[in-house]
Amino acid sequence: MQRTLVRILSLAMVASVVVSCSKDAVAPATSPSASSQSADATATRDGNMALGNPSGATTSTTNYTNYLMNKTQYSMSYHRDRGIPNWVSWHLSSAWLGSTARQDNFSADATLPSGWYRAGSTSYSGSGFDRGHNCPSADRTGSVADNSATFLMTNMMPQAPNNNQRTWASLENYCRTLVDAGNELYIICGSYGKGGTGSNGYAATIDAGRITVPARCWKVIVVLPVGTGDAARVTTSTRVIAIDTPNDNSLSTTWGTYRTTVNAIEAATGYDLLSAVSSSVQTTIEAKVDNGPTS
Repeated sequence: MQRTLVRILSLAMVASVVVSCSKDAVAPATSPSASSQSADATATRDGNMALGNPSGATTSTTNYTNYLMNKTQYSMSYHRDRGIPNWVSWHLSSAWLGSTARQDNFSADATLPSGWYRAGSTSYSGSGFDRGHNCPSADRTGSVADNSATFLMTNMMPQAPNNNQRTWASLENYCRTLVDAGNELYIICGSYGKGGTGSNGYAATIDAGRITVPARCWKVIVVLPVGTGDAARVTTSTRVIAIDTPNDNSLSTTWGTYRTTVNAIEAATGYDLLSAVSSSVQTTIEAKVDNGPTS
């Protein structure tokens, strides 16, 4: 009897231990982190003006100082009398990037309205200024058509060589490293004022006065993890980079030197940038000077 009781108690203890171990082996359910959600998201090609139309540009040819041109690769406000864009807006994600080589096929834009002057591939020749891309060639490498679109002369501005090839190029490269890290960007680039200093010295215009040399070149970059519903995802903590550089051959090679606020660029240009973002969020992010990494 005593032995039987001992055996029953022993079996009960073993069963208790087995049940206890089984419970410990079940890990609690956890929700995915923000970083893993971003990693699982699929990059897409989104609207180039998803964050707004900064100048209220329209497709009416009577609006020749603020003429809206929508291309698959970017959208812009074009100024007929300056012969350059006021601004160019585009979306950048890994979906836009591929292995297409730089085409270097600078050409006149045949989609400009009839009767408007069309800058050609040689319009900047001998001027001392580069044919400076607004939307960079390397941001559109998904196909030959995409890359060729960046070489239309409507996407160019007369840019001081050291600005274009060093300061500007460094920022463009940094933008693509942000994409490589799992982000998507909304970028708006433009210029304002009149008169810059290139390799031949100061000039207010080139091409027999038909193309204005801007005094300043600016860019605004909104950085988001890859996702959907982008305008609604911009918050007061979203990183926004704004720079405003002199169009001068002697400027610093470090683009971070020229960081400013979106508000300052709006004051200089009269534009309403990021207008599709909620006004309360705009109030915060447009007043900040970015202090994040530059490489």
